[in-house]
Amino acid sequence: ASVDAPQLVDAIARASQARLVDFSIQDLAHTAWAFTCFDWKEPQFFLALADALAKRLESMSEETLSQLYLVSLHFRLEWPDRNFPLSHCHRRLQ
Repeated sequence: ASVDAPQLVDAIARASQARLVDFSIQDLAHTAWAFTCFDWKEPQFFLALADALAKRLESMSEETLSQLYLVSLHFRLEWPDRNFPLSHCHRRLQ
């Protein structure tokens, strides 16, 4: 579903991106999933989330990895020419 209030979601994205270092792993995963569900089209936002998550990859639960894998699939569909930094998380799920 696309966003009916893009300015509001953009403001939330900017505020979130400024505080990603304070987010827990689960908060980061939920944020990535929420913006994917919004069909948000800002790859830099997703890359900032992925960077924050990549630093904590080893301590992620299987549930979090599954959620992020779905986000990475969305990323590949939206931007096939870019590499989502967590797309390799599916290896841990196999």
